[in-house]
Amino acid sequence: MAVELQVILAYAFGLILLYILGYVLLIPIKITLKLIWNGVLGGILLIAVNFLGKFIGFKIGINILTALVAGLLGIPGVILLVFLQKVL
Repeated sequence: MAVELQVILAYAFGLILLYILGYVLLIPIKITLKLIWNGVLGGILLIAVNFLGKFIGFKIGINILTALVAGLLGIPGVILLVFLQKVL
């Protein structure tokens, strides 16, 4: 009887440990997916701004810095780049 209880407790402990490990590994995946989503969305929006801007004489140069800002911040990053281009 006592051996069965130890086995059940060992399985329960293993399941709890597996749950905690899965949760810890899931957090970086969420952050990575969010960065990828922001990067794709920011890049598409940056290209769209340049495409539409050529009709009115507005252009944002695509370089490492603007790609990083648009990639990390997404839509707010592109809005920031447009604002800075107009102000400066």
